[in-house]
Amino acid sequence: MPSGVPPAHVQSFLREPRPAIIGSLLGDGSPNTVVTWYLWLGGTRLMLSTQKGGFRERNLARNGRVALTVLGEDWYDYVSLRGRVVEMRGDPNRVDLGTLSQHYWGVPYPRDAGYQPSTVIV
Repeated sequence: MPSGVPPAHVQSFLREPRPAIIGSLLGDGSPNTVVTWYLWLGGTRLMLSTQKGGFRERNLARNGRVALTVLGEDWYDYVSLRGRVVEMRGDPNRVDLGTLSQHYWGVPYPRDAGYQPSTVIV
């Protein structure tokens, strides 16, 4: 994240359920990107959900440096952030995943999806 709290108009942009791409580093140092849901928590923090024990969680646990680009209405409307993982925790009751699902879909995440979530705070 930038040092300090982003300006109000940037935070307003980040509060919307927008498509985003997260970049992390592989074990050999090469970059990796993937689309992701995120939730702006305010201040300088955001929340992501990953698959417990999955590829992205392993990457972030090994090297917590991340970049996130949040897309707006066109190619010139976006916000890019950089930061570090400050917390990783299991989400066995899917509380955080449910919050993200409500934010993007307006409904809880399906319980029968077979997905074991983990929460990442950047």
